[in-house]
Amino acid sequence: MTRVGFYVVQATEASQRLGVAARLADKAFAQGHRIYINAEDKAQAEALDELLWSFRPSSFLPHAMTGDPQSQQIAIGWGQDPGDHNDLLINLQLDIPAFFSRFQRVAEVVTQDEQSLAALRKSWVFYKDRGYQLEKHDL
Repeated sequence: MTRVGFYVVQATEASQRLGVAARLADKAFAQGHRIYINAEDKAQAEALDELLWSFRPSSFLPHAMTGDPQSQQIAIGWGQDPGDHNDLLINLQLDIPAFFSRFQRVAEVVTQDEQSLAALRKSWVFYKDRGYQLEKHDL
């Protein structure tokens, strides 16, 4: 069954969500995981694409947009079907994507703005009511 982790950032800026996603992807990639990052929209996906190129000067995170043949390790999309990815989903949308349950793990990134908090509280209840294993990580 899918394990769901909520990564709670003590900041209100939306840009913090991208930084957390990059850190989670970096750590998961180092552990050999395949990652699908589900951005809010195309603009956020493109911003994340740029960030992953320069995130850590001493490392490289091989990634591409969903559908690109280079997206085998880390794929970035904004609601598209994740293809053959089923290991780790980093969800940056405030809604739960329909395909979440195909993943072994889901990471939800929570910032302290009211919209994010309200949406992700609903997500917590959704996952909990359906029996998913939940974890909370304060960052």
